[in-house]
Amino acid sequence: MDIATLIGLIGGFALVIVSIAMGSPLSAFINIPSIIIVVGGTIMATLIMQKLNVVLGAISVAMNAFFDKTEPPEKLIKQIVDLAAKARKGGLLALENEKINNPYLARGIRMAVDGIEPQEIIQTMTIEMNSLIRRHTTGHKIFRFMGSTAPAMGMIGTLIGLVQMLRTMNDPSTIGPAMAVALLTTLYGAVMAFLVFNPIAEKLENRTALEKVNLEVIVNGIDGITKGINQTILEDKLIAFIEPKKRKKK
Repeated sequence: MDIATLIGLIGGFALVIVSIAMGSPLSAFINIPSIIIVVGGTIMATLIMQKLNVVLGAISVAMNAFFDKTEPPEKLIKQIVDLAAKARKGGLLALENEKINNPYLARGIRMAVDGIEPQEIIQTMTIEMNSLIRRHTTGHKIFRFMGSTAPAMGMIGTLIGLVQMLRTMNDPSTIGPAMAVALLTTLYGAVMAFLVFNPIAEKLENRTALEKVNLEVIVNGIDGITKGINQTILEDKLIAFIEPKKRKKK
């Protein structure tokens, strides 16, 4: 569980709610039609923009913002270097019974043990890496789209409220409450965009960037193992993928 995401969401909504409660009753800021316009309208616009299965898939991708399963690249490098040392000592078959938790690394080692040509292994793994990055990028785009659509739907709701308000201009006592309701959709759209959709999209992009680094480390590590590169040389090569401050800790 990524505690930062949870704290940000809960804390953000709590601050909004507390600030409202300090000045007026919360009931004044609850309007069901406004919620329907913003939330429902954003979802419908997203479905128009993308296929249903892709939108549903983006929801599972969004879970990466709450559950970070990405391994630190320095941990992967250490494991790859250990595997390279064993392969140089006992050959690739010595890695046959190695327990490897990372499925991408395990797949590469299995192909190497099966005797598949190194060039074919790297090509297959690169295709798989690009496919994964492409799927995740689609998820980012969906949340970016929702982040830009929610405020627009809020403005549409506000315009609807203003039209309804102008139809009752003969009764001045209704203008204030009607205006307040009209503005609520803009509030809902802004909160959803800048407290939910855009931050999640940004975090997912950061997650994908780190995952891409890990995949590149694995691809280059497998390449080094299959070519029998000295583990020290391979480690120096892989360390180049991580931040300098983390290299000093190794």
